[in-house]
Amino acid sequence: MGRTSRQRSSRKRSKLAGRALAASTALILGAGGLTMANFYASAGEESSQPPASAQESGSGPQMSTIDCPDVSQQLQDVPEGARPTVDRELAALDTQITQAYESFAQGQQDVLGPLEEQRRGTLAAIAGAIQEAGGQPPEGLDSFAPCTLRADEQPPAQGGTESPGASEAPGEEPGEGGEPGQGEEPGQGEQPGNGGQAGNGPSPDDFVPIEDVAPNVNKVRNQRGASRGQFQTKCGTNENGKFNPDNVIVAPGVSNGAHHMHDYVGNQATDAFSSDEDLANGRTTCRNQRDKSTYYWPVLRIQNGQEENDAQADGGGKDQNVGEIQTPDQVTLKFVGSPTGKVVAMPRFLRIITGDAKAFTNGNANANASWSCTGFENRQLKDKYPLCPEGSKVVRTFKFQSCWDGQNIDSANHRTHVAFAGADGRCPAGFRAIPQLVQRIVYDVPPEPNFAVDSFPEQLHKPVTDHGDFINVFADREMRRLVSCINRGDRCR
Repeated sequence: MGRTSRQRSSRKRSKLAGRALAASTALILGAGGLTMANFYASAGEESSQPPASAQESGSGPQMSTIDCPDVSQQLQDVPEGARPTVDRELAALDTQITQAYESFAQGQQDVLGPLEEQRRGTLAAIAGAIQEAGGQPPEGLDSFAPCTLRADEQPPAQGGTESPGASEAPGEEPGEGGEPGQGEEPGQGEQPGNGGQAGNGPSPDDFVPIEDVAPNVNKVRNQRGASRGQFQTKCGTNENGKFNPDNVIVAPGVSNGAHHMHDYVGNQATDAFSSDEDLANGRTTCRNQRDKSTYYWPVLRIQNGQEENDAQADGGGKDQNVGEIQTPDQVTLKFVGSPTGKVVAMPRFLRIITGDAKAFTNGNANANASWSCTGFENRQLKDKYPLCPEGSKVVRTFKFQSCWDGQNIDSANHRTHVAFAGADGRCPAGFRAIPQLVQRIVYDVPPEPNFAVDSFPEQLHKPVTDHGDFINVFADREMRRLVSCINRGDRCR
């Protein structure tokens, strides 16, 4: 595909006809302390360069952010009766961080003190709700109130970055997706980065040419008795533009609980207030009408100076997520088996989150981002965005947890009821193998360092924060058909 058609394809989601000027403030933390720099970008023009100090390397300036302990990961035993209150209070913690980050970006000096006081009150409310419901709050919960300022100390882009689960080929088999063409020099686009259109990422160091990455995918070998089949469901690419900044799994009942915009395919009734009954009765974009499951992930935007129609909305510009939302070229949703044995049916309304939206500040314990390019999918990245050569497209792959505790459709921290299989493909003790959802999302974007996924503002649009969400709303009979297909070794739709 030629350059001209690639540029045209990147405009698929634009809602505004006129040229827009975007101006934002970036925070630079250098040897001389905290300074402010304005970065501008307009459509069809090169972005202005940051001050010389912002272009220095080595120990030079780096963007900085607010780093707060993730309280949700400490809550593994919350009584059922306390969960609605706890979820609301956890969402309040996210809102507090977002507001503090905004004040920080506007130059306010003392943001950590007031933020800590807010967090202490919210943590007390969480502890009180758990106690009132007959539970025991985690010891030392109050110690998670203080936050810190941290620099983006991410090292320069390097090849060979390994992705979680790289021993299991994420998405398609290596080599699928077409042959790449000749690439152009990276960074020759109209906007070379410089902290992003919103001033909080991505940065040039967040990108690496995929050709510089060494092959790093090794597939787990099937053992005798493996379930070798797969079941594919086609649910479109969100052509109808269903977006919202909610997260019904993590923050049910809270508008803008994600502080970033999600793409949705499948169930069209999904928002923060959806009940299981709402989902069961909702319409679906899936061709198989017996699949009313919810599939969602952060949108990907090109930061080219153009505004999207959410530029003044929650989850969009109000949360430092700006630029043109890109419609995927392709979304593949398939369920695969276990390399060590048969799989059992997922319970209806099972919720799974894969990856960590706060991995930049939390670390990689729950990170599961996987980035690549068509024709290069034996090379996977977790903490860099790929720059793909001409003729190749950006690929995001999510391999969801494939082990279930056999009892719960959710857990207090929305993680411990499911697990990843080990390096040998076996589930942990007490867990059962279930069909593994594999999502592969392909985008045709120019090979320039100016695209990024939406994120919480303080996560700086880092690629490692990529994540996916799934709620199983297959009809029970259809789920049984799916499991039977996989266990027989067939390929079904």
